[in-house]
Amino acid sequence: MTTLPLAQAPYPTFRLVASRFPPIDAFATVATSADLEAVMELEGWTNDRLVAERAARLPRADWVFGTPNASVVMAAFLHAAPEGGRFSGPHLGAWYAGGSIATAVAEVAHHLRREAVARGRSEARRVFRCYTARLLGDDFLDLRGRQQTHPDLYSGTSHVASQAFGENIRASDRSGIVYDSVRFRDGTNVVSYRPRQIADVRQSDHYDLLVPLHGRIIARRLREAG
Repeated sequence: MTTLPLAQAPYPTFRLVASRFPPIDAFATVATSADLEAVMELEGWTNDRLVAERAARLPRADWVFGTPNASVVMAAFLHAAPEGGRFSGPHLGAWYAGGSIATAVAEVAHHLRREAVARGRSEARRVFRCYTARLLGDDFLDLRGRQQTHPDLYSGTSHVASQAFGENIRASDRSGIVYDSVRFRDGTNVVSYRPRQIADVRQSDHYDLLVPLHGRIIARRLREAG
């Protein structure tokens, strides 16, 4: 790990969130962490045991509030997939994003395809909204171009090694990791472990994704955010 270079995250970054999960505007007006805790309880966020446990693991100094789309940032850490992500375990989420919208679409489409297989369907379709953001910090561990030297971190079937690696990076107080996309050739992904370093979060377009089990992904831009 110590021999790997450090870098800044690409700018801008693109993150797709299912449109069926609406943001909570109340987060933008919260002034203190105590107020945020009350809002989370009011909105039912902490009714889920896993979310409550994650909130306890995320230091209050890292909580995001009082800024536009603060709820979107917090959701990435508290409402993450129970199985975790490539570089984050199930105990606390992280902010994953692509260096281009095409990369972000390819990553989301991969999970939609897996969902279709699990449900025995020939395709999966869902509408997403896109968020752009600036990820602050110049100490992202740079794993780009290292699929041959670190194949376990780029595995397409298991995240056991990469999750352990990522959690060690989180514990070291690094900002995150920049890495090659496994789903989109020449694409770049980034994971940020610090909610307060996720800045200038803006909602942009909505995308209707149709993902067949076999064949090309169809991504249709629906409209620009108002």
